[in-house]
Parts: sequence; C-alpha cells; structure tokens
Amino acid sequence: MNQSIKRLNDLNAAEATAEFLKCCGSTKWARAMTAARPFASEQELFAKADDILSSLEDEDWRQAFRAHPKIGEKKAATAQSQQEQKWSDQEQSGVAAASVEAISQLAERNREYEDRFGFIFIVCASGKSSDEMLAILNSRIDNDPQTELRIAAEEQSKITRLRLEKLLNQ
Repeated sequence: MNQSIKRLNDLNAAEATAEFLKCCGSTKWARAMTAARPFASEQELFAKADDILSSLEDEDWRQAFRAHPKIGEKKAATAQSQQEQKWSDQEQSGVAAASVEAISQLAERNREYEDRFGFIFIVCASGKSSDEMLAILNSRIDNDPQTELRIAAEEQSKITRLRLEKLLNQ
C-alpha cells in the first residue's frame, strides 16, 4: 500500500471528510468515501469514488457544483480551502491569458447558463483555453435541463478524479 493511501486511511473521520470535500463538494460523496475506508490501493480508491459518484442525486451534484468558482472567477458560492482555491486556479489557468473581451463573454454566458439551469457552468477546465471553454459553454447552453445536469455531473466526475490524484500526490 502506498503512503498516500495509508495517510488517507489513517485520518480520523472529520479529517478524511475534509480531504475528500476538496475533491468533490458533495457532502454525501465525501462522507461515503470516508466510510468506505480503508482502501487497499489507488485503483480501489478510484473505483469506489466512481461507484459513489454514480449514486449521487441531482441535489448532491448541485452541491458539488457550488464548491467551484465560475469559470474566470476566483470565489465559489461555498467556502473553499486554500488547497481547493489553488487547484481551481491551476485548473482555470487557461483563463489567465484571456483577453478582456473573452473574459467578458465568459462572464455573460456564465450568467445566462446559470439563469437557464440553476447551477454554474461546470467543465473540466484543465488544459483548456478560455476560447475552448467558451465554445463548450456555447455548445451546451441549449441543452434541456436534465441532459445538462448529466453532462455537468460527468465533468464534475472528471474534476473529482483529477483532484483525487492531486490529493494523493501532495
């Protein structure tokens, strides 16, 4: 068993839940991950994470989405740890080089998206430019609400996997 898995297994429940919440803002998911310990390997951790994610309900996903800042912004709707803020900044680094016009367009489309669906636009932003993110947002904004919730949940799942990897590598 590697040391990162051992460290997660050895945390008390409150500490483990706090660590898992950095990866996915759903308290249901974080508590279930805490309860699923001990993990024998990274593969088991990732498999259990996927299993639990697949069991989340709409409100659990919305709670997870609120833990993210909007694309191009720094502050999430819910409080973030310093680690989460750092990860968000890294994930959204493609926006850092964006023009004022691109940031303005993202902000406007973000508002339209949130008004339409009732949650912020979620995309696994790692490695994507602001133009790519805007194109993705534009391609999804006309979806029906249930389809969009499913797509946003898939994106949250990708983010959760990346953040679990970061958690293990810190």
